[in-house]
Amino acid sequence: MSDQKLKGSSWKRFEEFISLEADRFKILQELIEEASLEYKVLEISGSRHFIISPVQPKAPKGQSSPSQENYLRRPPVILVAHYDRAEGSPGANDNSAAVFILLETAVKLKKDAVFNWLVIFTDKEELKPGESIQAQGAYVLAKGFELLKTGKNRIFCFDACGTGDTLIISTTLEHLLGKDGAGEKLRQPMMELRKLALKAARNLGMKKVQLAPTPFSDDLGFFRAGLCAQTITMLPSAEYNRLVYEMQKDAELAGALIKAKSRKKDEGHFMPETWRKLNSPEDCFQNLTPRNFQTLMHFAEALCRG
Repeated sequence: MSDQKLKGSSWKRFEEFISLEADRFKILQELIEEASLEYKVLEISGSRHFIISPVQPKAPKGQSSPSQENYLRRPPVILVAHYDRAEGSPGANDNSAAVFILLETAVKLKKDAVFNWLVIFTDKEELKPGESIQAQGAYVLAKGFELLKTGKNRIFCFDACGTGDTLIISTTLEHLLGKDGAGEKLRQPMMELRKLALKAARNLGMKKVQLAPTPFSDDLGFFRAGLCAQTITMLPSAEYNRLVYEMQKDAELAGALIKAKSRKKDEGHFMPETWRKLNSPEDCFQNLTPRNFQTLMHFAEALCRG
């Protein structure tokens, strides 16, 4: 594993969470309750989603506190990470690391009395063979959760954030715009999300920040439901540089990458090694780089602080 121990109260159960026999729903629920976070479980179409929200402070009768006024003035930032995993995979990077990072972020935001946010842990991001995107948890959540139906939310999906030193702000949805006329209306809100992500990284002085297409995450389910979501992921810098080199040689690779046709080692030579390990037994604890987790937490916080 890595060169640094996992820190924070919730991380003590990380190895239990990624064991193949784990009841991930139960463990995550216990961790949320142990952290004294306000939450509810939303069950829709066979999927179970955790919605964690801040407790708004009470103001004197007839008045609004500054934090309440700010909350009403700006739509909330919604931090998303799916907690399910592919069958037979520990799911350490996809997507356990991001779940624990956002759990610690929620604890920090609560402690610092930041109120303009939600954390959502989604179910059924991983589709089984033959399932359409309408079966994805993000799609049914977008259709069934009233707050998302307003379309005024700022949604950031954290996926495969456990390995690497380079923050990747996904450009994947741009490849659907133009091909999907119904999605063209999302271009402007998509650019706004990207600006917010770049601003947060800049304010933190992050040096390794890149734009690149990535395999689909919960962002596709939200997109098909008519919502814009910005995916955030991580890669080792050497793998990112190789990916850019390959895509410059062959313009068709971006489309193949987005579809994630192959993650096997003997196919898809352009696919970063980190992504080829996803959804496989190789997505294990030893391949994580915890020294970068704190950076991801600061970035998620910065998104919520606006």
